[in-house]
This record gives sequence, structure tokens and C-alpha cells, in this order.
Amino acid sequence: MNSLKFVAVTRLVSGFRSVPVCVVNVNNSRFINAPNKLGYLRIENMSQTSIRSFFSATPKKPTKTKKETESNDNSIIDENDSLVTNGTEKKAKRIRSDSSGSDSVDDINAYKVNSAEKKNPKRRRIVSSGSESESKSESEEIKLEKSGKPVKTYDSPKNKKSKAKVVKTESPVKVSPKKETILSTLKSPKVKQEKASPKAKKEALKSPPSSQKKINVSPSSKKSETSEDKENGIKEEKQDATTTITAEVDYNPAKAKYHPINDACWSKGKEVPYLALAKTLEAIEATSARLKMIEILSNYFRSVILLTPEDLLPSIYMCLNRLAPAYHSLELGMAETYIMKAVGQCTGRSLAQMRSAARAAGDLGLVAEQARATQRTMFAPAPLTLRRVFAALREVASETGQASVNKKIGKIQSLYVACRYSEARYLIRSLEGKLRIGLAEQSVLQALAAACAASPPAGASAQLDVAATMSAEQFKARVDEFALTIKTTYCECPNYETLVAALLQHGVQALPQHCRLTPGVPLKPMLAHPTRTVADLFTRFENELFTCEWKYDGERAQIHVPGDDAPRLDQAAIFSRNQENNTSKYPDVIGRLPSLLKDTVKSCVLDCEAVAYDLEKKQILPFQVLSTRKRKDAQESEIKVQVCIFVFDLLYFNGQPLVRLPLQERRQLLRDNFNEVEGAWQLARGRDCSSAEEVQLELGEALRGACEGLMVKALRGDRARYDIARRSHNWLKLKKDYLEGCGDSIDAVVIGAYLGRGRRAGLFGGFLLGARDAAADGYQTLCKLGTGFSDDQLRRFTAALRPLALPAAPAYYSYSSGVEPDVWLSAAAVWEVRCADLSLSPAHRAALGLLERDRGVSLRFPRFIREREDKTPEQATTAEQIAEMYLAQDQVKNTTRAAPCEDDFY
Repeated sequence: MNSLKFVAVTRLVSGFRSVPVCVVNVNNSRFINAPNKLGYLRIENMSQTSIRSFFSATPKKPTKTKKETESNDNSIIDENDSLVTNGTEKKAKRIRSDSSGSDSVDDINAYKVNSAEKKNPKRRRIVSSGSESESKSESEEIKLEKSGKPVKTYDSPKNKKSKAKVVKTESPVKVSPKKETILSTLKSPKVKQEKASPKAKKEALKSPPSSQKKINVSPSSKKSETSEDKENGIKEEKQDATTTITAEVDYNPAKAKYHPINDACWSKGKEVPYLALAKTLEAIEATSARLKMIEILSNYFRSVILLTPEDLLPSIYMCLNRLAPAYHSLELGMAETYIMKAVGQCTGRSLAQMRSAARAAGDLGLVAEQARATQRTMFAPAPLTLRRVFAALREVASETGQASVNKKIGKIQSLYVACRYSEARYLIRSLEGKLRIGLAEQSVLQALAAACAASPPAGASAQLDVAATMSAEQFKARVDEFALTIKTTYCECPNYETLVAALLQHGVQALPQHCRLTPGVPLKPMLAHPTRTVADLFTRFENELFTCEWKYDGERAQIHVPGDDAPRLDQAAIFSRNQENNTSKYPDVIGRLPSLLKDTVKSCVLDCEAVAYDLEKKQILPFQVLSTRKRKDAQESEIKVQVCIFVFDLLYFNGQPLVRLPLQERRQLLRDNFNEVEGAWQLARGRDCSSAEEVQLELGEALRGACEGLMVKALRGDRARYDIARRSHNWLKLKKDYLEGCGDSIDAVVIGAYLGRGRRAGLFGGFLLGARDAAADGYQTLCKLGTGFSDDQLRRFTAALRPLALPAAPAYYSYSSGVEPDVWLSAAAVWEVRCADLSLSPAHRAALGLLERDRGVSLRFPRFIREREDKTPEQATTAEQIAEMYLAQDQVKNTTRAAPCEDDFY
């Protein structure tokens, strides 16, 4: 026997309580008798559609008069509907039946009698009409099929909120105003259409014209309208599919098979959300593989190039944590204390609390992110866009004056309160000037090249994915070609504003024609590789003519003199090897320019060395004397340390770049068009050598002249060109130290510190140094350093390095547990050190894999020489150079190992 399933149906009555109305037998689709005291109705064999109709409420009806109520033809309205009659409100149950059984009419009449005889009958409302057709029309809409017969229909549940359509029929039907209201507002579930009775149709045709309401329904138009709606729906779905974008919080540039449009979190022409860049930096920070970093960044660049190319420039600058080219000297100038104050005021924390949290976490960016995640605002600020953040940071950097600090704090707070998710972390890190994600400039340029190779900019032949049309080898060759073009062009014109504009308009391959060496835009200088013996010079320059110039112990100076018909000396500038503008440091040199230039010079770029010079004794002074000179805004009358400029190369002359000409031709132009003034302007001293004896004699002269050694350069052929931003084997440096057997001095990066003991208690007593791993954009441990310091230097270094402390080693530091320091430091300081020799060590990781699989190179007996404030960590000695220096030692140079000798951009 099948089990019965019953559903209790309740109705909400006055007093806000539910009472049972009936019980439904779902198996037999019928209503079961309820207790008589509730006055329930018994209906058998009720259809499922009628059951659904039972639960549909009919909207309220207009008020009826008593006369109309008395003449009502037993039409029953839902009890939820109310009608005011003679000042009282009456309600009645509404029963919908579809002549499903012979007992239906008797049951309805019995229900009406029982309800009338009750002492406290339920309120009911009776709507009357003048004919049978009208009574049947009260609870149904009328429409015509092709045969013209009216049928009962209901609106779809999807259209419950819309107004019911009233259409015109060929045969007029009488509809009273009251019924018209009911028809226009009736909402019920969709049921199977049934034909109206012939009697209702006949009565409808006999209705007076005065009460007629024409309802037009054209089956063909209805059909076409439906098909049109469906077609429009399809079109809308297609449109939505094309405009659907990834949610900003779900943006993932590290996604496999990344699609630059479908996987982006913004649409074409819209500003790039700052969260998209934050998500990109977050993904890069989470990986230590350089190739994966480049892939992630290139995916982001592809989306920017195709959707919003205007935001490519700020994207590059923000990835490099810069606001403008280095020679513009545009820096934020925000101390960490002010940043803490800004964040603390926004989150209700004191400065002491912020300092404590930052000290515990080791990263103010993470502290700011956590504080922002727990903050709630009454009104959510507008989401940050990359363009807005970049412009605001530039405004912060440009603020000057007495109230500039408060203005800067206000701008920072306006950005911070609008941050979402990881935006706060990278905003604060950008303000600090250190992103801490291990992304160097060469990787950014490589990612830009990969993005342009896969999705060329709109200015060129725009394509979505070129890689899909090529093999892996072909696409890799294309990326390498683009990378070489972009890097070379950037070296000659290190201005991203010019480079990006030309890239978007003309494409990568046209960059050399639109971005060229220009006076006023400093270049990254060419650097030399070390060599230990004179014999190595003849091995490198076999059967070639080379020159040996004195290597001066000073500061690199690149002098730019713009001009057209005549030199514009008022716009002349002096730049350091880091492209910083040092013009205000050398006002005396600018004042002496007219004595240097001959009348033939209209514009030029000179590569020089600024050296401290004793005018009375006419001799060169050590570099330590030059370092005491004021760095900025020096007054010529207050200068105590005089300098002499030794000019050794000419890179640009009268509107023409000369970097691709051989040194012999550049040097001849230099001698013909520039004057020498003793103690002010002098050409670098040297001689062209063809034998080892000549080299030894010239080296002796250089050492007696207070120089470090010799710079050996090729004079003719392809090796004699000027390789911008390269440490090239076409230039070799030979120092006295090399001949003494202690090897070249090494520029190492300070990446850790050990707490001092005894007399050094409370200070850093030792340091962990690292070599730069150019392949991974990271640092490998090289040695521990604890000698060569004075007490004053230790106090000064401790105070300077403590703000660089990190809670843990970054992912781009390579080290073993045996050398882990007490305090990890952010890579910022570069020190020059010397050692007795280099040896293989299982404890250190420098050049790991280049010489031995499980051992790196370490320095034996290292000692501190000096700070290298003119160098950044990216310009420190690389692991490849360490490997070369190790193999150049006498005790190992006869082994079969071969040191890498490829020149690359630094």
C-alpha cells in the first residue's frame, strides 16, 4: 500500500497567527476534509495546476457598494484581499476549481451556506457581475486563439512584477471597469490554457457597446513578439558573455594559459584597478623563480597593452618603485615615522603601537594591510585605480614648504582608507621605497619584451596572441630579439616616458629610430672586467691594438651639454654612474665649461672621472678626500675640496651619437675639439701598447701618479665600441692589488648582521655579505665580515642598518642554515671589500652551480675598505664575476673549468 503524503496548508489571519486551511494529499492530488468547526471545503480529484493556483494571492480589488455586493453572482475572492462595505471589512476564501469533479458545485454551495450560518463568519468579499460570462471573467484573462475563441491564460511567474498586457480581439468583449482593474492586476502561475464555454462567448458578444473594452491579440504578432524576445535574449546573453570580466578580487596573472582580455579584471578603455597591480606583485612575491616572475608580469602587461595602454607607463614605474627617471631626482621623501602616523590616525592606533607592530612583523606594509582589513567605514570610498595612485604619489613627492608634511600625510590617508585586500601592503611599501619582491629592472624589461612579443601594441600590428601561431622555439627567439632591442634602446635613452610612447605607437622594432641618445638624458656607463696578469691582456687582445689609460680613483661624471647652433651652457648637467643629477654638487665644474669647449663644439656628451686635486702640489688626492665634499646645493664660494675632471671618452658630438664608432675615432674627435687646462680639464693619460714591457712601464707610472692601475681598451674593430650599461670584456682593468695576489676588490651587498659582544655589545659586530645573482634577481651569501671597522663606523653602520631589519630572509636570498645572521637586512648598502683569495665553501652560495654543484665561493680573510654610495645593490659584484675571479687565481687557473665570459646588461 502506497504511503500517503500530506501537506498542511495554512493561512495568515488577523492577530498575526497562522491557522490550518486544509490538508493536501499530494499522491492523489486532492483536498481532504478537515474538521467541520473550521468550515473547510472538500474537493476531490483536483489537478496539480489548480493546487498551484490555490496558493496564488489575488491583488486587492476596488471597493464595491452594498448593492453590487448583494447582486454578486457568487464570485469569490481570496481572503487576503479586503473590501470596505458600509464601513465594515469583509473577507472570504477564494476557491479555484476547474470542473474537475461533479461534487465541486455542491461543495461550493455547502461552503457558502455553512459560512453564512456561522456566528462569527470569516470576512469575505463578493464581487458581482451582470452576466455569467462576466463572472467567469473575474478570475481569468481573456485572449483569442486563431479561431477567435477566448481562452483563460495567466502571466508567467517571471513577469509577476510587470503589468499584465491587455490585447485587442476581433470580437469585442464586455469588460466592466471593476473587471478591467482585476484583469490588469491579476497575477497567477502559468497553467494550461482552456477554452471558454460557448455560453460565455455568446454573452460576451451580446454585451452593450458602451461597456465594451476591445482587446486585440494577433496570434502572428504574439508569435513574432515571442520569437523577437527570444532573439533579443540571445543577443543580450552574447553581449553579456563578451563583457563579462573577472572579479578584481579573483584576478590572477599567474594563471596557466592566461587570456589577456577574458582573465583581466577591467574592460577595454577603463582605468586599470590598483588591485590588479597589487595582485600581480603579490603573485611575484610568492615565487622565487625568475622565469615565473617574468611570466606573471608579462601577463599583466599584455592586459594593460590591449585594454588600457595609457596605464602601461605608470605600471612600469610602480613595478620599479619609481615615479620618474632617476635624473629627475623625484623622491617621496617620506620618513617611516610619518607613514606610521598616517596609518595610525586612520586605524585608531598610536605611534607607539604602530612602531611595536612594525618591529614585530618586520614589514610596515603587512602591518598596514592587517590594520586596514579590520577597519570599517560608514561609506565605502571609491576603489583605487593605478592612475590615481601614481598621480597621488607624484603629488606627495612634489610637495614642498612649511606645511608639506601634513599635506603629504593627508594624501597618504586618502589613499590608505580606500585600499582593499593587499593594496595597503604595496602602497605603504611604495611609500617606503622598497617593494621587497625581488624584481629588478632587467626582469621588468624582459617581461615587457615578452608581453610585446605575445600581444603587440595597438600602434603596431595588433594581435591577441602571437605565440599561438608559432612554435615554442620560434616564440622564444622572438622574445629574445625583442628583449635585446628594448634593453639596448633603453640603455641609449633611459627614459620610460619616451620609450613607452614610441613602443605603443610604432612597435618594438621601430624603437631605435625613435629613441636615441640625447643630451640631457644620462646613460648607464660602460664598465670593465678585472684581470689579474699582464699576460691575460694579450690573450684577450691577441693581434689587436689596445691602449692603456690611467685608472683614476674618483667619481664617475657624465657631462651633458645640449645645443643646436651653439652650446646651451645654462642647461649643462653632470650625472653620476647611477644617473643621478649631480649638477648642484659641482657648480665650479659647470662654471669652467667655456674653457673646455672649442668653437667647433655645439653639443656633446662626455664620459669623465671627477678626482679630488691639490692645486698647489698639482697632484691627485685619495677618494676619501672627495667623499667629504658636499653632495647637494654646494656654493662655489664655500667649496674646499677642488676637483679636476679627467675626460676619457666622447659619446655624442654635434647632434650625432658616437657609441658605435671605434674608440680610436672617438678619441681623435676628443683631442681635436676640446681644450686641456691643468688642474681643471685634462684628457686621461695613457699610451698605446704592443708588448708586456710597455704595459708594465705604464702601470708603474699610473701607480706613482696616485692612480689605482690601468684601464685597457681595444682601439679598433667591433670590440672598440662603447657598450652602454654593460660590464664588457672589451674593457679590462688592471690594478696593483691584482699583481700582489689578493685579487680584485669586491662590491658586496650587506644582507645580514650579527649582534656584537664585549666592547661591541649593543651594536652590530659582524655582517653577512652577499653577491648579486643576476639570473634570479637575488643575492647569494659570500662571506662574513668583521674586520676593518672603527668603533665610529660600527656605531654609524648600526644606526643606518637597523631600519632595514627584516623578520625573515626574503625568498630571493640564497643561504645555508650555518651562516644565518641574528638580523636579516634588506639589500640596500654596498661595501667594497678585499680578501686574501677566494675558495670553494659548502657554507656559502655565491656562484653555486657555476663551479661546483653543492659548493659556492667564499672570501678568505675579507676586510672592509669603504662604502660604495655611488652603487646600488643591482650594480654590485655578480656571481658570474666571483666565478671568474676564482678561476683566475694561480692555483686553479690551469683547471679545465671555464668561467662564463658573456657580456650582459647590468
